[in-house]
Amino acid sequence: MKAHEVVAQVRIESGLLNQWIEAGWLAPSRSGEDHRFSEVDLARAHLIRDLRVLGANDESIPLILDLVDQLHGVRRLLQEVLSTVKDRQSSPR
Repeated sequence: MKAHEVVAQVRIESGLLNQWIEAGWLAPSRSGEDHRFSEVDLARAHLIRDLRVLGANDESIPLILDLVDQLHGVRRLLQEVLSTVKDRQSSPR
């Protein structure tokens, strides 16, 4: 997804999108001179916009994003553990 598509879908100014990239809040891949945004980048941009609407300031957003990233990591780990347990229960002994 290109930057102008993210700007349109998230309903923000392109300068604001660039600020979020420079702050490290979004990490799109590069394709030559252009940024390429994934679905994760788009979801994260929506979250950042929503946080700002709710009153989160620029100092709190990195902390919130870090906590969300940690939560997703724990969720992924729990899914792996559950999958391993399920596999062990279904295999013959």
